[in-house]
Amino acid sequence: MRGLSVVLALLLLANAQAQVAPPQVAPMLNLVVIEGDGAINNIRQRTAREPIVEVQDQNHKPVAGAVVTFTLPGRGASGVFANGSQTLTVTADQQGRAIARGLRPNTVKGQVQIHVNASFQGQVAVATITQTNAIIGAVAGTAAAGAISGKLIAVLAVVGAAAAGGTVYATTRGGNSSSTTAPPTTISPGGGTVAPPR
Repeated sequence: MRGLSVVLALLLLANAQAQVAPPQVAPMLNLVVIEGDGAINNIRQRTAREPIVEVQDQNHKPVAGAVVTFTLPGRGASGVFANGSQTLTVTADQQGRAIARGLRPNTVKGQVQIHVNASFQGQVAVATITQTNAIIGAVAGTAAAGAISGKLIAVLAVVGAAAAGGTVYATTRGGNSSSTTAPPTTISPGGGTVAPPR
């Protein structure tokens, strides 16, 4: 009788364990950066590349309706979104895409780490988009202006030397009294036009 109770207890225990459901792994979200990573923002013109991300499920299918939050740094190289804030929350469209519209960099040079969080039905995903705030075109423009100025000075020097040489030539030819057949030659500098090099 005692052996029967032990067997019965073991059977009940095995049945209880069989009814406990195995733990389920929650489905995961993926956050894919589509545009904006590695972009260089022009702090002189206050223009930037708008970050675009795509929220996908564990099977890499777009997740429409996911809530996506973009967050800029609170200090240093940073900026603001179209809403004037350093945080922007948008809902992913039918393609699972979310765009941080109206990003304007501040005037601080350096790397900008944009943190992105996506959530949908208790699932979350995170990503970081790295951009750089820089002054674009200032160095290249200064170098080009210097090159043009240098070439322009060289052209003016040649024109000036030619005009001076012509005047000297005219003076020496005009002063020759032994020449009876030809009138003295006169070369005078005219109003020449100097254009930047092509």
